[in-house]
Amino acid sequence: MTAEPRSAAPTVLTRLLVPAGLLASVATAFAYVGAVDPNEPGHYPACPLLRLTGVYCPGCGGLRSAHAVVHGDFAAALGANALAVAGYALFAVLWTVWVIRAVRGRPVRIELGPVPLWGFGVLVAVFTVVRNLPFGSWLHP
Repeated sequence: MTAEPRSAAPTVLTRLLVPAGLLASVATAFAYVGAVDPNEPGHYPACPLLRLTGVYCPGCGGLRSAHAVVHGDFAAALGANALAVAGYALFAVLWTVWVIRAVRGRPVRIELGPVPLWGFGVLVAVFTVVRNLPFGSWLHP
């Protein structure tokens, strides 16, 4: 009597463990930021770049933006950090693609060449420069 070989293919639930764990982590972080208001002084450390130089970094206002998203105030979220809001949306899209591919048993491959990576770097640099210029004051957190 021989034992049947087990299938080496992971089940759907096994393939969904990592995306579910990541979503749980992100949801926990957003829940914390939603509960502990970053608009009140003393809850979070100040941005070191802003504190030392007075220059807004690309992440300045990100916590206020996340807090506003949790409370459904998307206008305030965009006003706090528009780049962060775009990042939240991009995360949601990529996570959804990941889950769909995991359910179908297909690997997730995001192969970015140098052009998209440089484009992202330029976008972040332009956002940072413009938000620190007088005409970009609408991008201040």
